[in-house]
Amino acid sequence: MPKANLIAALDIGTSNIKILIASPKKEEEGFEVIYQSQEPSFGVRRGVVIDAEKVSRVIQILLSRVRAETGQKIKSVQVNISGSHIFCTSSRGMIAVSRADRKVSKEDVERVLQSAQTLALPSNKGILEIFSKEFILDGQGGIKEVVGLEGGRLETEVLVLAGFSPYKNNLTQAVLNADLHISDIILSPLASASAVLSPRQKELGVALLDIGAGTTELAVFEEGDLIHLAVFPMGSANITNDIAIGLITDTDTAEAIKIQRGSSIHKGSDKKEKIEANGEETLVFSQKMLTKVIEARVSEIFKETQKELKKISKQGLLPAGIVLTGGGAKLPKTVDLAKKELKLPCRIGKPRDFTGLEEELSFATACGLIKEGADFESIRGQQGSSPSLLSRKGILNKIKNIFKVFIP
Repeated sequence: MPKANLIAALDIGTSNIKILIASPKKEEEGFEVIYQSQEPSFGVRRGVVIDAEKVSRVIQILLSRVRAETGQKIKSVQVNISGSHIFCTSSRGMIAVSRADRKVSKEDVERVLQSAQTLALPSNKGILEIFSKEFILDGQGGIKEVVGLEGGRLETEVLVLAGFSPYKNNLTQAVLNADLHISDIILSPLASASAVLSPRQKELGVALLDIGAGTTELAVFEEGDLIHLAVFPMGSANITNDIAIGLITDTDTAEAIKIQRGSSIHKGSDKKEKIEANGEETLVFSQKMLTKVIEARVSEIFKETQKELKKISKQGLLPAGIVLTGGGAKLPKTVDLAKKELKLPCRIGKPRDFTGLEEELSFATACGLIKEGADFESIRGQQGSSPSLLSRKGILNKIKNIFKVFIP
């Protein structure tokens, strides 16, 4: 039987493509999970869709499974975009306040944000999202809410998130070829942040680090706003590959070793471990050597994180610390190594408000996509009121973004 208010999320990742279907609870906060499933990825490399046809076939397998097991036909989805092609830069916009009484209107805000988007980007790069850092009214900066204030010249400083347009087009084509409508395309780290971070953490200053299979994504927040974003072309699949090379075994065995015996920090004696390889032979290896291989790669991820924090002068200066999520964050002692390398409080971030998925770190992005979809539906249902549920942009900008996904 069809269920009202269903929201579907499609997380297109390096190792798996996941689908999550949920519905907002009526009597309490949170979401009821209707269905979840995943299928190994084909046509995706380091978070980027390189073969739209292969990805589309995987999506169709998932949609068929949804229909067979739930009776639901999914028509539209929230979808993520990732990859190390994504970058952030700052831009500035300026307009004259249009009203005769000199009071700033919502239309003025939209115009100044549009003005800030007229920046020169490298060839084949396009804007994915913009976030207003502050408004400046007649030279007075640091203003967050400017509508209704009186002035003559309105400026804004924005954080622009951009990426390689052909990769976005590949992603869009893969989803559309599966006979789906795209409700919105959201950057993976922003979706993950929506799922695992609290408003208080974002206000104090926090960095989300989502360790996926092919990429690691960083999003830094302060005073409630996004202030930096970066994607590294490495993740837990690199750890698996390092183990395969170090122990001279195949990647399937290396993955099993990582999951069953892996740790980011070695403690205790160096005992010999045994595991069945390929169902034919027993592989004997040193626990100390295994941990050394894992630690080297995880440390590299944290060193890249520290470089990004230094760019914005936030190394060691985030009161809410580092929140780790994603499948790669499950490795034992990873939090301890993060504390050692980054000199900040660190903890595991679990999806909030999704009963039964609290321990499913790899579903953080999908959960965030659901939350973002629910927020937008709430706003669309109450147009004219303050868009507090979707602070990163106004309703008009959000609607524009939806239509942009169809532009090749």
